[in-house]
Amino acid sequence: MTLDELNKLSIMEARAAFELCCGARRWIDGMLMRKPYFDAEDLQTAGREIWELLNPEDWKEAFTHHPRIGDIKILRAKWASDEQSGAAGASEETIQSLKKLNDEYFDMFGYIFIVCATGKPADEMLAILKSRLVHDADEEFKIAASEHAKITALRLEKLIKEEK
Repeated sequence: MTLDELNKLSIMEARAAFELCCGARRWIDGMLMRKPYFDAEDLQTAGREIWELLNPEDWKEAFTHHPRIGDIKILRAKWASDEQSGAAGASEETIQSLKKLNDEYFDMFGYIFIVCATGKPADEMLAILKSRLVHDADEEFKIAASEHAKITALRLEKLIKEEK
């Protein structure tokens, strides 16, 4: 949709559109309150500013709107999307390692591994996951929130891509 179309959506339609970008209710409410948006940068600025105003519970809520990688079918299906298409050709060994380490990550931190995967091949995501398993809880939470902010920005960009 275009930015003009986004601005013209009803509250319920805009809520649904913003929820595709980030599942935190307070973020969505903030985005709704900032309508109308003047240009793509105004939309992105609002997304960043509102994200920064959220608290850790809001960020955790946003994390829950990402599917947990719990089995190979989910892993492969998840990678079918544009956001994780770089992992589509992953070896079975890499997929198994990602599943195992994702499970360890969840057990360690209490939420799924969040990484902005766009353009990253599976082996790179595996290396990132391994490197983040050594962080303490506070450090890792900040990194996960930062990665989620990147994901949200990309989704906002895709939301208002004009058709040519």
